[in-house]
Amino acid sequence: MSLPPQLAELVEDFSEVGPKDRLQLLLELSRELPALPERYADAADTMEQVHECQSPLFLAVEVEPGGDRAVHLFFSAPPEAPTTRGFASIMHTGLDGEPAAEVLAVPDDFYTALGLAQAVSPLRLRGMAAMLARIKNQVRTATAAA
Repeated sequence: MSLPPQLAELVEDFSEVGPKDRLQLLLELSRELPALPERYADAADTMEQVHECQSPLFLAVEVEPGGDRAVHLFFSAPPEAPTTRGFASIMHTGLDGEPAAEVLAVPDDFYTALGLAQAVSPLRLRGMAAMLARIKNQVRTATAAA
């Protein structure tokens, strides 16, 4: 599976630990999700909601106009939703700053390689798949418009 370097590193980190430690790693990542910039202060009005997530999650995607069309990701998820925040943090750490073509090339089921199926419910994993699908849709829209 070909993944952007930071995302590949996260997948490797998860694969090197047991199921219980994977959940702990996910919770640690949840605390590393960057705060939103001021322009996204009102997430519900300015960002796309990912309804498949069990907790309220909003995302925004910005694609730079020139060069390799670097993608920037922004997420809003409540602190009391650590699993959802952890998934968002994986996306942010693994994909933010990557070229649009690299983001679009990420396999839709890459998250299975994280080995979280034993630690979280299939419904929660579906939320992560939906995050990636929405990111890709926004990247496609942004790059097609240019």
